[in-house]
Amino acid sequence: MIQLFVPGDGVLHRLPAGVKLGALAVAALLLSLAPKDPLTSALCLVAVLALYPLARLPWAVLGAELCRLRWLVLVLGAALWIFGSAQLAWGSTTRVVAVALLASLLTLTTRMGALLAVLRCLLHPLRRVGVDAEAVALTVSLTITMIPVVAGFAAQITEAARARGTRLGARAAVPLLVRTLRHADAVGEALGARGLG
Repeated sequence: MIQLFVPGDGVLHRLPAGVKLGALAVAALLLSLAPKDPLTSALCLVAVLALYPLARLPWAVLGAELCRLRWLVLVLGAALWIFGSAQLAWGSTTRVVAVALLASLLTLTTRMGALLAVLRCLLHPLRRVGVDAEAVALTVSLTITMIPVVAGFAAQITEAARARGTRLGARAAVPLLVRTLRHADAVGEALGARGLG
């Protein structure tokens, strides 16, 4: 699996994975329940951004995470502005970005093995009703690690089109889908070769 973990000795690196996962869940809930006014939304986003220096992550890491979210911001913000209002677009988009940045911070400061162990412990009681905790934990961790892989595919396709002097627009979805499916097949074969799945 692709490791998103960035080694470090910051406060967030030293916290146990279970505490960070719980904090992410609580923060996401609080962000969804907080007042929707623009000032509160901006303060929530600033608070999340302040966690990156606290984790002693390089500024380039935060820049890369913000760059990955640019299309989400543009599409979600534009849709909410068109079909709602500027205030709704700002409030909702900043909250989604804040939660996405928190999730990225979790994966950047936590080893995947530690996250898998926490997920296994959380899912262990569900074995009584037939849920395979190992499979669910592996699925969640693979989903987390696939997000930057697919984002990388999209960036490569865009760069290739730009190098040829063309703009693919919505047609970029086809090569992105093909590359993603090929990668998924390769991951499936690798898991099968290791006796998983």
